[in-house]
Amino acid sequence: MAAVELILLQRVDKLGQMGDIVKVKPGFARNFLLPQKKAMRASAENRERFQQQRVQLEAQNLRRREEAERLAERMSGLSVVIIRQAGESGSLYGSVSSRDIATAAAEAGLSIGRDQIALEHPIKSLGLARVRAILHPEVSIPVTVNVARSPEEAERQARGEAIGGEEDETEAEGTSAELFDPGANPPA
Repeated sequence: MAAVELILLQRVDKLGQMGDIVKVKPGFARNFLLPQKKAMRASAENRERFQQQRVQLEAQNLRRREEAERLAERMSGLSVVIIRQAGESGSLYGSVSSRDIATAAAEAGLSIGRDQIALEHPIKSLGLARVRAILHPEVSIPVTVNVARSPEEAERQARGEAIGGEEDETEAEGTSAELFDPGANPPA
């Protein structure tokens, strides 16, 4: 398949800046860039139209970026808590998705869509995880996701305390040492 030539209407990660003419695979253009209005086909007519609208597009982009930067300043250090069921080892029954994070962020005051959450890999265990919320193609903020079994456990994790069955393990080690110590007296 031949590559498709497109004019980018906004910055796209790992592809280019606004106004760049890029060649991409037809599926990427058809399924992502064109439907989301991030690019338009690079025909002679569209190139002329882009050059006429370039100043307006750049002004709109600058305005949206400034709004995103102001929002990023207000929401810096955002932390959300997600309560999930998990096994004894701390692995979740399921995983935390970008939709879950977007919903929790909306409850915390940041209204973003699930497509604006950059989740590097699925969150499948209890603990703190860092993800990025993309407010604008050029502006993103880190969001700390605190996944816990209960609100009390989430508070402990946020303070930096270790969670899980560590306390139980130390107690179990003490009792097993007493039971299986060859020099210990048998219980009466």
